[in-house]
Amino acid sequence: MKYIDEFRHADSVKRLAETIHTITQHTWTIMEVCGGQTHTIVRYGLDRLLPSAIEVIHGPGCPVCVTPIHMIDAACQIAKIPDVILCSFGDMLRVPGSEEDLLGVKAQGGDVRMMYSPLDAVALAHAHPDRHIVCFAVGFETTAPAQAMAVLQAHEKQLTNFSVLVAHVLVPPAMEAILDSSSNRVQGFLAAGHVCTIMGYEAYEPIAKRYQVPIVVTGFEPVDILEGVYMVIQQLETARHEVENQYTRSVQRSGNLEAQRVVNKVFETSDRIWRGIGELPHSGLILRESYRDYDAMQRFGHLMKSKNSHHTDDSECQSGLVLQGQLKPSECAAFGTQCTPDHPLGAPMVSSEGACAAYYRYRK
Repeated sequence: MKYIDEFRHADSVKRLAETIHTITQHTWTIMEVCGGQTHTIVRYGLDRLLPSAIEVIHGPGCPVCVTPIHMIDAACQIAKIPDVILCSFGDMLRVPGSEEDLLGVKAQGGDVRMMYSPLDAVALAHAHPDRHIVCFAVGFETTAPAQAMAVLQAHEKQLTNFSVLVAHVLVPPAMEAILDSSSNRVQGFLAAGHVCTIMGYEAYEPIAKRYQVPIVVTGFEPVDILEGVYMVIQQLETARHEVENQYTRSVQRSGNLEAQRVVNKVFETSDRIWRGIGELPHSGLILRESYRDYDAMQRFGHLMKSKNSHHTDDSECQSGLVLQGQLKPSECAAFGTQCTPDHPLGAPMVSSEGACAAYYRYRK
C-alpha cells in the first residue's frame, strides 16, 4: 500500500537505526509531541533500537488526555439535560471526570452519541429540530478546522439548536511550558505531522531559536519516526537548533492556509487549563464574539452545578508527570494494577493516543 508499506519496511528501519548509532556521540533526550507517534514507538519497539545514549520521552501529545476534568464534568452535566443530544469522539466517552464519565451518563439514560466528524452533529441538528445538539469540540489544531466548519454550516443553515462545548488546545504553548520548566530534560522535539499539516511549522521557528532546541516535523510510521530522530540527533551533534520537515509528503512550511482562515474566522486564542499540567497562556481556542451564540457553556451554564475547575486526577494517578515527560507510564505505581483500560485512573490509560494505554497494550 503506497505510503504505508514502504514506511514500515524492516530493512529500512534497521538501516536507519544503525545510522543513528553511528552518528551518536553524546547523551540526548528527545520528546515526541504526538500520541500517534508514541504508539508507533512503543508498538514497534523503536526506542529499543536506538543507542542507550538516546532517551525518548513522551509529551502531552494526546488532546483527549489533556482535556481538563471540569470540561468532562460540564459535558456530563449537559448530556443529562432533557432534549439534549451530546455528540463526542469515541475516545472521550470513558475519560473520567471528577465523579463520572460520558459512558456512565449514557448508561443512565443520557443521549450521548459517538461522532466521526463535527459535521455529523450539524446534520443531526438539521434532522432533529426538536432536540438541541451539543458537539464536544476536543482536539489540537488538527481537528479545529472541521469544528470551525461545523459552526459556519450551522450559522449558514440558521440552526438555533446547535452549540459546541469547546476544549481545543494548541501545541506550541505546551512545548514552551515544558522547556520553561525547571525540571525540563528535553533537548530536541519530534513535532506532530498532522498538526503541522494544518498550521505549518513557522510557529516553531521562534521556539527553536529561543530555547536552542532542534524541532523536526515527523510522520507516524516507523521509518518516519527514525528519520525524525536521525535529523534531531544530527542537529544536536553539530550544535544546530533549527526546524526541519521530515514529513514532506504532507506538510508545507505555511501549512493549509484555507484551514487556518476558517479556524481564525470562528475562533480566537485564550488561556486554557490542561489536565495534569495546569493553566497555559494563549493555549486554547474559544468562539469569537460573533459566534458566541453557539457556545454551549453560555447556553446551558445556568443549568449546571459549579465544579472545582482545578480538580485533579485520583491521588494514585501520576498522569500529569507522564504528560510532561517526567515519568514513563510503567514507572507509575498504579500502572497495570489499580489503573487499567477497564478501570482507568487517568485519561492517558483511556485514549487511543494515550501513553499509558500504549504501554499497557504493548509492554504490560
